[in-house]
Amino acid sequence: MVKLTKIYTRGGDAGQTSLVSGDRVSKSAPRVVAYGTVDEANAVIGMARLHTSGAVDAALSRIQNDLFDLGADLATPGDDFEETASLRIVESQVVWLERQIDSLNERLAPLTSFILPGGTPAAAAMHMARVVARRAERDMVALAAQEPVNPAAIRYINRLSDYLFVLARHLNQDGAGDVLWTPGGSR
Repeated sequence: MVKLTKIYTRGGDAGQTSLVSGDRVSKSAPRVVAYGTVDEANAVIGMARLHTSGAVDAALSRIQNDLFDLGADLATPGDDFEETASLRIVESQVVWLERQIDSLNERLAPLTSFILPGGTPAAAAMHMARVVARRAERDMVALAAQEPVNPAAIRYINRLSDYLFVLARHLNQDGAGDVLWTPGGSR
């Protein structure tokens, strides 16, 4: 368990931060950007949870914990992605998300158009979380073009944005309250 006794250390005052390995890197390094955007997605999900309860809230709580695992994964450079290695995202976390998506998707009305972010406050909040998760995915893919990134981590963030999309539809009365795009509707 992590124990923090002092919040500020002054170690980052020169624009550097430490990775899990102890290496010091710029706070603008692609690895730091990637786990920073994951942290942002986690914060947006925390805000979205203000509009949820029950099983949905419990699932989002689990996801927030998984996102801390993902941040730790990204903050650990190297290419040892075995489940017994440092804290890494593992395939079972991806599979859990897939099962959640499948369960929610069974009840949804088929899509007849693209969906505009909106509807209920809960659905709108999930759409906001979804776009931040998509940005985290782009940042992770950019990092992976330069350094090794756990493939399960990239699958996890990709599934997370899918889950948040399906969850938004679920929170819009299982799709009945979706706000549909009308192509050229204001011409």
